[in-house]
Amino acid sequence: MNFFETYRHHILTILTQLIQEGSLPEGLDLNRITTEPPRDPSHGDMSTNAAMVLAKPTGLNPRALAELLLPALQKLPFVSTVEIAGPGFINIRLENSFFLDLLKDILEVGDNFGASTLGRGEKINIEYVSANPTGPLHAGHGRVAVVADVLATLLQKVGYGVCREYYINDAGNQARILARSTYLRYQEALGIQIPEIPEGYYPGDYLKDVGKSIALRDGAKWLNQDESQWLEVFQTFAVEMMMKMIRTDLELIGIHQDVFTSEMALQKSGAVEDAVDSLQKKGLLYEGILEAPKGKVIEDWEPRPQLLFKSTEFGDDVDRPLKKFDGSWTYFAPDIAYHLNKFERGFSRMINVWGADHGGYVKRIRSAVKAVTDQKGDVDVIICQIVNFLDNGVPMKMSKRAGTFVTISDIVEQVGKDVFRFMMVSRKNDAHLEFDLQQVLAQSKDNPVFYVNYAYARVHSVKRMAGETFPRVDFSRAVLKTADFTQLQDPDELRLVQLLAGWPRQVEGAAEAHEPHRLTYYLYELAQQFHMLWNKGKEDALLRFILPENLEVTKARLALLQALADVIASGLKIFGVTPQEEMRG
Repeated sequence: MNFFETYRHHILTILTQLIQEGSLPEGLDLNRITTEPPRDPSHGDMSTNAAMVLAKPTGLNPRALAELLLPALQKLPFVSTVEIAGPGFINIRLENSFFLDLLKDILEVGDNFGASTLGRGEKINIEYVSANPTGPLHAGHGRVAVVADVLATLLQKVGYGVCREYYINDAGNQARILARSTYLRYQEALGIQIPEIPEGYYPGDYLKDVGKSIALRDGAKWLNQDESQWLEVFQTFAVEMMMKMIRTDLELIGIHQDVFTSEMALQKSGAVEDAVDSLQKKGLLYEGILEAPKGKVIEDWEPRPQLLFKSTEFGDDVDRPLKKFDGSWTYFAPDIAYHLNKFERGFSRMINVWGADHGGYVKRIRSAVKAVTDQKGDVDVIICQIVNFLDNGVPMKMSKRAGTFVTISDIVEQVGKDVFRFMMVSRKNDAHLEFDLQQVLAQSKDNPVFYVNYAYARVHSVKRMAGETFPRVDFSRAVLKTADFTQLQDPDELRLVQLLAGWPRQVEGAAEAHEPHRLTYYLYELAQQFHMLWNKGKEDALLRFILPENLEVTKARLALLQALADVIASGLKIFGVTPQEEMRG
């Protein structure tokens, strides 16, 4: 239960009643009213801006409007105090019993705590990775993959129907270069001395096996043949092999996508022509001449008429060409067809998670989706910034297998899937991330993945010790739900309870903002509060989680720790990370 949203609805009800009574004018916009934690926890459990945002439209002084709301707010369930702060913010403090009662709710549902029906089953398509199928995934792709995959799980937790999708760019120039690179390895497999791999080709050893496979299947059939005879065959085979490799890389980090859509298949189906015809019928295409690219010197550039899409009518900076000078499609045209295809499959809401090199492409794809769906479709593009992979502060060496970069498998082999996934969402997607192998494996407070998992492991350590201290006592979840939670009296125990109660709000907020990294910050704060309690118990025996002479207090504290473990497990489950009940150095 997101209690912040519950009390927001209470406040909206109060305002509606005041409007009906004539104390406030009709027609007020109540959508901007929020309930959220105050910046300073000492000010209360939640704060509302209701008086501030409604002061001007009501013609009232904010404090006067707050005073008008005060009597009804004080009558709300579990409200202890209501105070007006500063120019008119309203701070509300809830009774401790409200939060203590929520412990039972957490223990009732376990790691499902925080799930909601916010999304009401609405369908969302999340397209991610979509790397050119030209080799193994480099480690940087891992950030895109994990951020999107965690976001997909997060959206599912709050009730959206999510489809995870990979768009295979198998029809462009990179796929043709892959075919030519594979042909060299095919010749090599047949015993032919090949020259040094040309600049721009793919030099990685991974293509040797692809060349060998074709040689075993077809023998010398393609030797001395014109490129037009073998190019499509090699391209199709190599792409298929690369996608197997990519799926294996994704499997290493726990990524399982629902749909793989081929650009080549889309083009062969006539979908590009259909999408362009649709734009033509809407009057959104014309023959025009673009200005020379700014900031670039292109020697063979000359002004020529092209088929242009009126993307500026939908928020883009310039109109965009759909055909090249030779009459072939630009890469933009199939992308328009692809997003129309998603829309026609029932996804009016789309999310694309891309790497930093796609930042300049955002406006045009948003404009295209608006145009081709008659403003009924919407796409949110999330850009993930670069990850620098270090080993004790030194940039990692490139993979021998890949030839030019560090692969996902290189990293996962050394740190494991769970550490990789947690760290990829440990910072906001648009911030650069430094991933140092030594730091992410360090057992210290500065390592968030260790610090959070250590809290979970310590809880289970306490549970084992409780079983040894009270060998005949049942500390099962069913029993802990019946504990006397009023035994939790220490302010830091109550602070931990309040933090746990805020988990549903954190989940919904992160889902709505498409910012899964928020949950790593929350879990770190949760772990910090727990470790502080642990240390207090070391200093004061009465504050230890297990009191051999006081079973009731022990039960209440174990119930609190079980709720903590449930929330940590809920968060790690969203991240695709397995909580550790024991941690070994």
